[in-house]
Amino acid sequence: MLRRIDLRGYEGDLVDVLPNRPLEEDGPLDAVRQIIDDVRAGGDQAILDFGERFDGARPDSLVIGSAEMQAALAAIDEPIRTALEVASASIRLHHEGQVRTGHEWERDGLTVRSVVVPVERAGCYVPGGRASYPSTVLMTAIPARVAGVGEVVACVPPGPDGRVADVTLAAAAIAGVDVVHPVGGAQAIAALAFGTESISPVDVVVGPGNVYVALAKREVAGRVGVPAAFAGPSEVVVIADASAPVEFAAIDVVAQAEHGPDGLAWLVTWDESVADAVEAEVASITGSSPRRGDIESTLAASGHVVLVDDVARAIEIVDRIAPEHLQLMVEDAQDVAVRVRHAGAVFCGPWSPASLGDYIAGPSHVLPTAGSARFSGALAVSDFTKDLHVVTADRSALASLGPHVVALAEAEGLDAHAESVRRRLAAIEEDDDA
Repeated sequence: MLRRIDLRGYEGDLVDVLPNRPLEEDGPLDAVRQIIDDVRAGGDQAILDFGERFDGARPDSLVIGSAEMQAALAAIDEPIRTALEVASASIRLHHEGQVRTGHEWERDGLTVRSVVVPVERAGCYVPGGRASYPSTVLMTAIPARVAGVGEVVACVPPGPDGRVADVTLAAAAIAGVDVVHPVGGAQAIAALAFGTESISPVDVVVGPGNVYVALAKREVAGRVGVPAAFAGPSEVVVIADASAPVEFAAIDVVAQAEHGPDGLAWLVTWDESVADAVEAEVASITGSSPRRGDIESTLAASGHVVLVDDVARAIEIVDRIAPEHLQLMVEDAQDVAVRVRHAGAVFCGPWSPASLGDYIAGPSHVLPTAGSARFSGALAVSDFTKDLHVVTADRSALASLGPHVVALAEAEGLDAHAESVRRRLAAIEEDDDA
């Protein structure tokens, strides 16, 4: 089930031996582009047609308002409501610590202000189909609300009955979502980017999804902001030594694999007995899981046990593949964590499973995948804001700095740029001579 890669004694380049994970294939990419084109041309009708084709569902309306969300909140069981509220509080607390207020500086008559401005509308994509993900509503909409976004909408694939699950709508109510659209897949991303009769275009699209959703986000980047470079299928790497509880390491490999196809689940260790024990436990857990098919498909495609010489080589592997989730079940996990450069999120010690981060720790679980953790991080408040720079110069500042502007503009061959300053310098000189 888990394929073994033995790199003990190997001193070559890891790129030559580690499995590659293609980010896109011609077929899915072509299909995604066609979906986007069809939604742009066909609007709501195209959305409904794709819903029937891909989800087997045709919702009565493409707009779910606050009244239905509040009704769902009242209908869910109290333990679930409490869990959503506890998670919401943690997520809000974490993201409030990320809020920036901008800054201002002044020097010799030149004043520069940097103003942090939230976007007007944000669209949150919430996966569905295989399961309901109310946690993703919280993890996307709350950072947007903390950032001060004016309107927050969510797209959620409906169930076979054409409805969005009550628990997901309840989460939307708690998170402060204004409107939920029962739309999924690449067609949802296209609708958020370009708009339809029922779905207004947004400024930023966030949220994880399958490869179709991730590719659609890449296609519309530039039309809208698309943070968390490639928030696609789930990934986990567990680094374990002899101190790791085998059952914990195994269940954490399985936990991320149960999200389904296209994911990644690796165990990296320098202890062969740990590798043997975890492999056996993974097989046992998978055999009795109600999501056995999803787990087996992920492990068959991207499930590996990697044997290495030491922790340094394990870290090198992690930095090479830049996984979404990294779990450190090793002695001195905190010391190891500070040596890791490329991962979406790091979980230290046996009592810090990735599931804690998936639901309630506070940081958003919308994380970079497919190696994009090498240059991007978790969804954050800053993904819903932009910096607006306000520059004010008085006469003395322009008199002092203007000649340098002229010199640089002339060096670049931009005479009009230079002339715009020359004329002002001439006016200053005339006034001084008067």
